[in-house]
Amino acid sequence: MLMSRLLGERFKEKPADASMPSHIFLLRGGYARQVANGIYSLLPPAKRVVDKIERIIREEMDAVDGQEVLLPVVLPAELWKESGRWESVGSELLRFRDRAGQDMILGMTHEEAIVHLARSEALSYTKYPFMLYQIQTKFRDEPRSRGGLVRVREFTMKDAYSFHTSQACLETYYQRCYDAYHRIFVRAGLTNVISVCSDSGMMGGAVAHEFMQVNEFGEDSLVICDKCGYHSNMEVAAAKLTPRNKVLSEIKETATPGCKDIEAVAGFFGVDADSTVKATVFGTSKSPKPLVVFIRGDLEVNEAKLRKVVGGEVFPFADYEKSNLCFGYIGPYHLDCDCDIVYDSSIKGENDLVCGANKEGYHLSGLCMDRDVSAHEFYDVAKVVQGAACIQCGAPLAIRRGIEVGNIFQLGTKYTAAMGMEYIDENGRRNTPIMGCYGIGVGRLLACIIEDNHDEYGPVWPISVAPWQIHICSLNNQKEEIAKTAAEIYEQFSKKYEVVLDDRNVAAGIQFADADLLGIPVRIVVSQRGLANGEIEVSTRDKSVKMSVPVDNIAQEIGQLIEQLKNSK
Repeated sequence: MLMSRLLGERFKEKPADASMPSHIFLLRGGYARQVANGIYSLLPPAKRVVDKIERIIREEMDAVDGQEVLLPVVLPAELWKESGRWESVGSELLRFRDRAGQDMILGMTHEEAIVHLARSEALSYTKYPFMLYQIQTKFRDEPRSRGGLVRVREFTMKDAYSFHTSQACLETYYQRCYDAYHRIFVRAGLTNVISVCSDSGMMGGAVAHEFMQVNEFGEDSLVICDKCGYHSNMEVAAAKLTPRNKVLSEIKETATPGCKDIEAVAGFFGVDADSTVKATVFGTSKSPKPLVVFIRGDLEVNEAKLRKVVGGEVFPFADYEKSNLCFGYIGPYHLDCDCDIVYDSSIKGENDLVCGANKEGYHLSGLCMDRDVSAHEFYDVAKVVQGAACIQCGAPLAIRRGIEVGNIFQLGTKYTAAMGMEYIDENGRRNTPIMGCYGIGVGRLLACIIEDNHDEYGPVWPISVAPWQIHICSLNNQKEEIAKTAAEIYEQFSKKYEVVLDDRNVAAGIQFADADLLGIPVRIVVSQRGLANGEIEVSTRDKSVKMSVPVDNIAQEIGQLIEQLKNSK
């Protein structure tokens, strides 16, 4: 590729609406251009990176016996009605009608489509287990696109779906895919990815893992134990609770005018927040009644955990006038109200607690959960906080940010049962297959590679996914000897490698700045000073190598350098 012909402008200025390094360099380096909110066009350098990412993904999916298919982007609503997600998924799903008036969608994920395909092709147990995968466009109408390619509405995803005749078979294959994902991320050049237990969300299923790049710009909160290696998404993270061992005391009502929040209540009674009971009120999709969650005062409710407990959506309660709850003074002692209640594990067995008295302007002290409250079940619905004790080893937990680069789910029979997929077993009986699901966002992976591999000047592409392998800077192309030497090297290396030649008559500073933004692993500089000594400068984009090489030895030195780069990952 000649730089004079490469489409895509590069510029020095930082885009005003970009903060993440990947977003900044994708725009500055001529990789991507926004078409609409959360929708991007990719220019040639980015497309070349994407092609290499997809090749790595295909190789690893084929290695675990995957079979590639291609499913439609546009799907009939009937399939999503079969699974129940036509009603359960919200405005993220783009619905429309075709010219015949039929309800249609743009696929945001393809569980329904893959079951529709597989249920007519895998009728006998002899076909099982099998995995089908695709690399296909998705559309998810995200309410808050951000970070360039990190959170978009239209995106390319590798989604894979495995089908099994037993849970044990699924678990064995799930581990194979788990290991394959780690290989994909290593081969693509990611250096800071961890796997965490996660919530399956709208996908369903009992077991799920997310692969997270630890990144300060990430939207997900990760709970990490640096001592034992415990990793979890905040949505499902748990911490070890230490009993307070307070002395049992009599319950007592006290006037607390104006004390409606935990800080004020704890200050009034001269206790720490963990000696209080907080009441948080939600509405739910499962009941018209308000849902009151009682939790230790220093903790917050984790809505993802709460959704699993109630089996539906939860949202802040707003119909105050329709409830006789005494807001600001709600407590579990003698709560006489038409409401549902969830007790968090943090207050199980505790005593000498301060809570609301269910009476305007009053609180109770000395509350003993076992003595004073008829609570039969307790659930972990609390968010883990920084410094909480690790559930596995007891060491302090750290809260960090992360970007999801992949996810895997044990779906079970959620989709196959709902959509009537069956196979005939070896005894002639009909059975429902068990499913697994495995996704990687290709564009997001591209962005995260930059997040892990950049300096202040631009991306530092790993050679496995770099748009080109060699970048030749021909300084002062008006000099015949320089232009001729650079062209000869370009012609020689183009037979074996992917090469860019900067053949433009521009200043050396511009050539070097553009080379930094393209981030190509190996750089060759042909200059008048070097040729005067019979040498050519060779360096790597990561600045680990810089040497002057005799012109006659350039092929040998470049070959060795590229092999070293390939073997270093």
